[in-house]
Amino acid sequence: MAQINLDTVRKEFADDGRTIVAVNDLDLTIRDGEFLVLVGPSGCGKTTTLRSVAGLEEVTAGTITFDDEEVTDLRARDRDVAMVFQNYALYPHMNVRRNIGFGLRLSTDMSSKEIDRRVDDVAEMLGIEELLGKKPKALSGGQQQRVALGRAIVRDPEVFLMDEPLSNLDAKLRAQMRTELQELQHELDVTTVYVTHDQTEAMAMGDRIAIMNSGELQQVGTAEEVYRSPANEFVANFIGSPSINLLTATIEGDLLKGPGEFSYQLDDPSPVEGYDRVRVGIRPEDMTLVEDGIAASVTVVEPMGNENFCYMEMGDIDLTARIDSSLRPSPDETVEFGFEETALYLFDPETGEALKTMTDETDVAIEDYVTRPK
Repeated sequence: MAQINLDTVRKEFADDGRTIVAVNDLDLTIRDGEFLVLVGPSGCGKTTTLRSVAGLEEVTAGTITFDDEEVTDLRARDRDVAMVFQNYALYPHMNVRRNIGFGLRLSTDMSSKEIDRRVDDVAEMLGIEELLGKKPKALSGGQQQRVALGRAIVRDPEVFLMDEPLSNLDAKLRAQMRTELQELQHELDVTTVYVTHDQTEAMAMGDRIAIMNSGELQQVGTAEEVYRSPANEFVANFIGSPSINLLTATIEGDLLKGPGEFSYQLDDPSPVEGYDRVRVGIRPEDMTLVEDGIAASVTVVEPMGNENFCYMEMGDIDLTARIDSSLRPSPDETVEFGFEETALYLFDPETGEALKTMTDETDVAIEDYVTRPK
């Protein structure tokens, strides 16, 4: 196991005479034995960060250390990491046993008997003992993914690096493998960095989540911290499904005035002192349909079994509310909604920085992990 430290890591690429900054002065600590998930939209720099940790990309500036050893200039083979890719990268002409043990045969002087014993142990751990004699083409996607994991585990590395390893699986198998990966990582207690663009997957799996955008780290924290106390509007909008409702409101004393009939009186206007307008966020689950509230027109209602998603229009703004399954307003029907001030998110309209989040309880703890964009 190892603690990984990235100190002002920067990665630039040249493209037709232009310089593209893929990772911009990233400071990040991944704790010993932690399962950290790097998440963000396509092109945000998460895979480049992972490849830099692996030694597959040479960083432009900054340092990377494993515990107290700097590995910035070490080759990938000298870093004691194991990587699991989106495509399983199995050798089609080799059976499962040879695929799992290939790295050991190539990079160690272990005897064939010892390698076979380790392969057997890993196969038993993954529940694929009966597949050892089969070739990859005879395996399902989930089975191939377990073989790819076995090839990484058998090396007993200090660090696991996983680049969207579940993205090729169907939804049900993906959920199953998500649970199995967490159990496996807990059992092995190996420092793990996991890359995904799926924020639901990130929140379900990570001890902590590192959210990136445009090459910059936006926030690091537990799922609850980044959901309830986002550092900025980007994090609030990216984390959560359905997404948070966002609108721009003007400030008239303690009154927020927005599009359509949006009007909300603040009991505590102190977070927006000095502002004449503000960005307002309300999560769908915090909106309730009431008799005397803010009017909106229903467009679609999606029944989800235990709840309904109610999509509405308010002026030129689209809104989503998660409502009880017994409520089923009709399209074009006008409804009224309300919310508690404690559930209100407020953001600086220019920088996107959070002015008020859902709770204040986690603010002190989260400051240790937040890196705000420059």
